[in-house]
Amino acid sequence: MIRPKAFGKLPKGKRLERIEQSPNYRDGGFQNILKTEMKADGVSYFTMMRKFFGKGVDRAPSRALPSIKTNLQLWTQKPVIVWFGHSSYLIQINGKNILVDPVFSERTSPVQYAGTKAYSGSMAYMAEDMPDIDVLIITHDHYDHLDYQSILKLKSRTKLFCTSLGVGSHLEYWGVEAKDIVEFDWWDSHIILPEIELIAAPARHFSGRGFVRNKTLWSSFILKSKEYRIFIGGDSGYDPSFKTIGEKYGPFDIVILEDGQYDVMWPFIHMMPEEVVQAAIDLKGKVLLPVHWSKYTLALHPWNEPVKRVRKKAAELNVNVTTPMIGEKIEIDQVYPASNWYNHVTRE
Repeated sequence: MIRPKAFGKLPKGKRLERIEQSPNYRDGGFQNILKTEMKADGVSYFTMMRKFFGKGVDRAPSRALPSIKTNLQLWTQKPVIVWFGHSSYLIQINGKNILVDPVFSERTSPVQYAGTKAYSGSMAYMAEDMPDIDVLIITHDHYDHLDYQSILKLKSRTKLFCTSLGVGSHLEYWGVEAKDIVEFDWWDSHIILPEIELIAAPARHFSGRGFVRNKTLWSSFILKSKEYRIFIGGDSGYDPSFKTIGEKYGPFDIVILEDGQYDVMWPFIHMMPEEVVQAAIDLKGKVLLPVHWSKYTLALHPWNEPVKRVRKKAAELNVNVTTPMIGEKIEIDQVYPASNWYNHVTRE
């Protein structure tokens, strides 16, 4: 059987030698700071799969999602963020384009004839719509964050790829030149653009594009310019790292945190919405942008439950939340969309 190239390639050679020197790599794989099980006690993988493929309630919207077509070539003096659904978004800062976890394929899968399908209306933006990219950031190698087809379409228009340690092996296998890749271990720091620094930070998650796990690292990132700080959160369960990051690098002008694809059956690798709000507080974030929802169904909860629960808890704790539609522009210090558009994508 021919293995699809989208599976990528595991690290070897000098890259593997560097990985084996990492303080976060032990017993043949990367480890979280806290002991982290993939599922709760008493839960079987059979039960998880049975429920996932069973009939849920409102796990996908019944109508096409609304979106706004923003001109991605326009610039303002303030940093701009445009979200494309799930965990893909463009940050424009200091006249530069930084693209995070671009997934523009219809399915989060190594093949496009099987797997979870994108919601109607959620694919308002494609790789071809992106401007030339100065830096492309990949937080980890799961299919809903590292998309083979999107990388193929973007690599010729991307100057620099920044990613977690080991993920560069996939990128090189897909034709990205080694000189254009910077791989980060936790707390590594690089000046990626004039007056812009990128720092990798811990996350509580796992990695892998097949049955082999944790051969590459997973990270969150801190983006620092002279005037602004943005927290780029990868997938993560809640742990004390958020407080550590906030004390070391906060306050943040905006914190972008995953909010979605959680369940009580796997409580340690994805945050519950209420934990997302606490993480924003720990990080000393001025504004919270919840992502990792509104494009694919990868869990059992209703598709718009993540944002509803976040906004409820944020109101209780006086945390500012922005909830843009796909393509709607956030402008730091000036424009923070906060409509409840997700309540209006209702049944016929």
